[in-house]
Amino acid sequence: MVDLQTAMAAAQASDRRSRDGRGASDEKKKRRSGSDLGIEPFDPVKYVNKEKADTSSMWLVILFAFTVTALMRYVLMPSTTMDKTDILYMLPLVMIILIPQIHRTVMPERFHEHYTKGTWFRAAFLYTFTFLSLSFLLVNPPFGDIVAPQVSNDWGIAVDNGDNFTFADGSGKDNLLSWQLTDGEYLDGSVWLLFGLADNVGNEDANVTVSHRFQTTDTSVEANTTFWTEYGDEVGTWKRVNNRSAPILLPHGEQDQPFALNIGESLAVGDHIFTVEITEQGDPWVNTRVYEWTFSILAPDSSAE
Repeated sequence: MVDLQTAMAAAQASDRRSRDGRGASDEKKKRRSGSDLGIEPFDPVKYVNKEKADTSSMWLVILFAFTVTALMRYVLMPSTTMDKTDILYMLPLVMIILIPQIHRTVMPERFHEHYTKGTWFRAAFLYTFTFLSLSFLLVNPPFGDIVAPQVSNDWGIAVDNGDNFTFADGSGKDNLLSWQLTDGEYLDGSVWLLFGLADNVGNEDANVTVSHRFQTTDTSVEANTTFWTEYGDEVGTWKRVNNRSAPILLPHGEQDQPFALNIGESLAVGDHIFTVEITEQGDPWVNTRVYEWTFSILAPDSSAE
């Protein structure tokens, strides 16, 4: 038999042991370091230095990319011909390998320990995209011009039969227009080649030469300066041979430079090939663009006779 006093004493002793055990356990938990929990120790000074090192690295790479781009644009480009333009991008991109050495040379010694392979990887991407974006900016207006004017939208062949003008069938965007004769071997009427030029800067200084080749004969064709003044408001109302609406030659209105060339009268059956060469003094190169268009005059369909 256990009396009440003995039982209470045993319970109190057990309770004290339990409290002592929890306290020791809590104290052990409180004394565990961050490394015991898998957490790296935080050093505020080292963290600040790393942030400064990364920020300095970013601005150094941007400055390096800007310098390389400026040298490419204003030193290398003027001395490079159009057929060797690959070097304008290959050489600057190869210079990525200089980034680590530039950091070691320019940056303070205390920053070096913070630069790792991850730093060079990020720097390479930053340099590449900065170089490409700056290059695109410096070779386009207002800083440069490396593209010749282009045809505004479409080109067309219009035939003046004395009463009205009629456009040839087909789409100029396919570089081929055609005219099916109903009789004879010659296209009656005066034939005009019409198109417009567009450019991201003024295209008034562009030099346009047009040649007409039929069989073995090449003929240079001069632009007519009065055609668009006389017929400009009417061109959009003319129809094609198949009664479809006229091609849109000047989609940008007065911003496009119109051209009209009289090819001749009574053109013979066959393929008439027009070569349009556009040259312009750009910055820094002479920009050139060449088009070759075919106007095919088809003999009467014998099956329709």
